[in-house]
Order: sequence, then C-alpha cells, then structure tokens
Amino acid sequence: MGKFTGVLLASDYDNTLLNTEKAFLSGSPAPTIPARNLKALAYFMDNGGIFTVSTGRAVASIRNFAADIPANAPFIVANGAALYDFRTHTYADAVCLPADVPDRADEILSLFPSAGLELYDTLDAVHAVRPNQYTRLHEQITRVPVVPHETLSEVPRPVLKMMFEDAHETLEDVERAVLARDWSARCEVFFTARTLLEVTAKGATKGTMTLRLAERLGIARENVYCAGDEANDITMLQAAAEGFAPSNCVQAVRDCGATIVGDCSDGAIADIIDILDTRY
Repeated sequence: MGKFTGVLLASDYDNTLLNTEKAFLSGSPAPTIPARNLKALAYFMDNGGIFTVSTGRAVASIRNFAADIPANAPFIVANGAALYDFRTHTYADAVCLPADVPDRADEILSLFPSAGLELYDTLDAVHAVRPNQYTRLHEQITRVPVVPHETLSEVPRPVLKMMFEDAHETLEDVERAVLARDWSARCEVFFTARTLLEVTAKGATKGTMTLRLAERLGIARENVYCAGDEANDITMLQAAAEGFAPSNCVQAVRDCGATIVGDCSDGAIADIIDILDTRY
C-alpha cells in the first residue's frame, strides 16, 4: 500500500512519454525516456500507482521498447483497439474492425494512387498495401518492417486498425472520402500525425480502453489520469478525472481543456506526477 494505491496513470508514448518527432522526421534513432520521467515513475509505482502506456502503435512496434518502459499494467495498443499484457504475451482485450471494412478501403486507395495503407492484425504483424515514403519513415521509428501485399485480400484477418499514409493535404481529402462512405459510421476516423490517418472500429478509442482497463483493475474513474499530445489522445484525456498534455501538444488538445505541463523532452510525465503528489 502507498499514497498512490488505486491511482491509474495512462500516457501516450510518442511525443508524450518521450520525444520521437525529430527521429520520425529525420529517420534517426529515437531517444531514450527522459531521466526525470524514469525517476518519477519509479516513485509513483513504488508508492502503489499503476502506470501504463496508451499508444497507437501495434504490439510489434512497441515490443521493441517495452522492456525500457517502467509500466506495471497491460498496454493499450492500436489506439484503443486492444489491450496487451507483455508479462503474459497475450491480448487481454480486443475490438477489431468489422470484417468487411478493410476490403472497403480498396475503393479509397483507387481514388488516391499516392496513398499507402498499413493494417495491424492480431498476430502482432504490420501489413502494408502500396507502401510509400511515409510507410518507410514509420518503419524507421517503429523498427518493425511491414509485410507488403499486392491487394487487401491478402492481409490476414481480423484487423485491429488500418492507417492511410500520405502528405497531409492528400489525407484531408482521404478523410472526406472515407467519411462519405456508409461504412464509416461503424468506425472511428482520426489523425494521429499529419501524415497518418487511422481507422478503428466504432468505440475502439484510447478513452474507452483506458476505462475498461481501470474497471479490470478495480480503479475508480475519479482516480484515472491520462496524458497525450495528439488528437487521438483526446478521448482518454476527456475520459480521465483530469487529462494532461505536454506543451508540445497540438492545438486541438489544448482546446479540449487538458492541463498543460512541460515539454515531452524535459519530462512531462514527471511534471504530472509532481502534481499528483500534492493530491494524494
């Protein structure tokens, strides 16, 4: 037992727990987690707190870094489409895309010949149809080579999420095209970066899965705190008792009412734990 017993803190990985933006843009290796965050998380967990990462990444692309992340709960992966326990190497929960949706994306690809598409299955692989330069940049930061396919029908099912990759201006048109299709009503459609437009099943969000994890752990919602920097983090920031964001966050996160702390490069998670330390 400790002062943080019964408290859950869920943090986005990229550009919240650590800064991976520069590495993504330059193709250089990602930096390590700031020392301030590591020290603060050790204090938080030593005093009973539960910490997890809530990421858009596939299991395969967070597995390479999981050993360096001081977490003591299953990870929220694929933008809330699944809950994965790295201690047992099993999925604890999963919400897959409707079976027909991945095939329906073929029409979108035909309309936008420069766009690539990544798809995450439940076998921990990352697949790609028509991989492009943005796919290769994503590979560089995740350190997971995609499995290329000629057609969507070749991709194993079920699919946890799919992700269109292209220049932002093109993806804005892709988003409009997706939302104009009737099948989009059964999906969540959102940007996770300027060059990444993601699609998950309706209700498969970071916010929903964070609350499902809290319920599994017997943690009351008033003791759930979340941190994130991008639009896909807003659902969990709003689901939490309080949502926090590093100062490098996008404007939409500021507009949602998140409490702003320091830059992710300087230890934003440590700033949050300092705040929680005054409340418990």
